[in-house]
Amino acid sequence: MFKKDDVYEVLTSQKLSYEQKVINLARLAENGLDVLNISDKMASYFENGSINDLFEGHAPYRPRYILPDYQKFIENGSKFLQIQPPKDFDELLFALMTLYHHVPSITSFPVYLGNLDTMIEPFIGDLSDQEVIKKLTLFFNYLDRTITDSFCHANLGPEETRAGNLILDAIGPLNNPVPNFTIKYDPELTSDDFMKKAIKTSLKCSNPAICNHKANLEPFGLDYGISSCYNILPTIGGAYTLTRITLTKLAQLADTVDEFMQVLLPEVLALIADYMSQRIKFIVEKSGFFQSSFLVKEGLIDKDRFLGMFGVTGLAEAVNTLLKDQDLQYGRDQEADDLGEEILRKVEEIVNGFQAPYSPITGGKFLLHAQVGLDSDLGVTSGVRIPVGDEPDSFVDHLKHSARYHKYFPAGVGDIFPIASNVEANTDSLLDVVKGAFQAGVHYMSFYAADTDLVRITGYLVKRSEMEKYKNDQVVLQNTTQLGAPNYDINNLKDRKVRMAD
Repeated sequence: MFKKDDVYEVLTSQKLSYEQKVINLARLAENGLDVLNISDKMASYFENGSINDLFEGHAPYRPRYILPDYQKFIENGSKFLQIQPPKDFDELLFALMTLYHHVPSITSFPVYLGNLDTMIEPFIGDLSDQEVIKKLTLFFNYLDRTITDSFCHANLGPEETRAGNLILDAIGPLNNPVPNFTIKYDPELTSDDFMKKAIKTSLKCSNPAICNHKANLEPFGLDYGISSCYNILPTIGGAYTLTRITLTKLAQLADTVDEFMQVLLPEVLALIADYMSQRIKFIVEKSGFFQSSFLVKEGLIDKDRFLGMFGVTGLAEAVNTLLKDQDLQYGRDQEADDLGEEILRKVEEIVNGFQAPYSPITGGKFLLHAQVGLDSDLGVTSGVRIPVGDEPDSFVDHLKHSARYHKYFPAGVGDIFPIASNVEANTDSLLDVVKGAFQAGVHYMSFYAADTDLVRITGYLVKRSEMEKYKNDQVVLQNTTQLGAPNYDINNLKDRKVRMAD
C-alpha cells in the first residue's frame, strides 16, 4: 500500500545517496498500483512469509533478469545507441560501458555483463599486458563506481585465454564488489594453471566464484550465463520473475510432517505458480517492454528465451522445525537430511506439473532455483545450505552434503566457503577440492579468505569496511551494502566455519 510517510522517509533520509533515493521512490510508486489478482489465501501466505516476491513490486514492467547477446552487439553495434561495431579495444570498452547503462533488471542495473574474456580476446592482440591491464583496471573501476549494486556478474572460461589471465591480474588488487566474477570450470577444457590462478585470485579478492560447467550445460547448452546471485539462465533471454517459497515459515504452520508434505506444500506451490503466471502475462501482454525495447528490436534478447524462476529457501530450518520433537538436525543427522531430500523431490514433482506461460525455452515449465536470502531473513538459511554454526567438521562431508541437493536446481544453487588465509600457498590442494566436489555433484561454489575485507553475503559481495560505515549512519555507494550489513549480523556470517584445503 502506497503511504505518504514512506515517501517522506526516503526523501529526508541521510543514509541514502541521491541515486538510491530515486530507485526507492520509483519502487514506492510502482507499489502504489494493484494490477495482480491476490486472493485472501495468497495474501495470508505473503503475510506470514511463506511466499515472498523479492521486491519485484505490485506492477511488473520489465523482466527481473536480462542476459543480452553481447557478442551480437559487438559484431553489429547498435542503431538505437548510435554505436558502430568496435574496431579496437578502446572502442569495445566504450561500447560495452554504454550498453550496460541501458540494460535494465529488478535492481535497475545490469545483472549480467557477458563472458568477458571471450568478448575481449579478439581486441587485445597488438597491446602489451601492461596496456591491457591498465585499461581493464579503469574499466572495472568504472563498473564498480556506476553499477552500484553487486547483484551483477561477469563470466570467464571455460577455456584459458590471454584475456582471461589478464582479467585475473587486473581484478586481484582491486577488491571491488562489482562485478561479481564466475569462472566456468571443466577440467577437460580448463587448464590446471589457469584454474589455480583463478583460485589464488579468489583468495585475494573473493573473485571469481566457480561454476561446474558440465553440470550446468543442461537445460540451455552452451548458451547460458551466470547472473545476479549465481542464477543459471539462458543468454539472449533471462528470467521474467523469481518468487520464492520460504520453507522455514511454512513448516512453522504445520502440526505434522504429513500435513506439511500433503496439504501445505502443494497449496503454497500452486499459489506461487499462479502468482508468477500473472506476473509473466502482465510483463508480456501489458507492460509494453517487449514491444518497445531496443534490446528486442536489435535481436539482443528474445521473449522465447525467458523463464520463470521458482525460488526455494530455508530448507534447513524447515527440516529442523518438522523434526524438533526427535531432536534431529539438518546437516548432522541422516534422518534429517533424508527428509530434506524428500521435501525437494516433492517440490520438484509438484512444480514440474505446472504450466508456465510464454516459456518455450523450458517446455512451458518453471525452473527451481535455490534462493540466496534477504537481509530480513532472521533464522532462515539461504537455499539448501547448512546454517552457520551447524556445519560438519569435515570439509569433505560438507561438500558431499551440498552435492546431494544441488541437482534439484537447474536455475542455480551454490555454497560459500571461507578459506584459511595460509591456504593461498597450496592452491594445488584447493584445486583438488574443487575437482572432487564437482565430481560428487556440486554445481557451484565460492571461496574467500577468512581475513579479507571483501566477503560474500549470500551470493553477492560486500566490503566489511563499507558495512561498518553504513552501521555508523554514513552514506555508502553500493545498494547491496545496505542489504549485506544486517544480513551479516543477523545470520552470524562472520562465524562461518573456516576451511582448510586438506
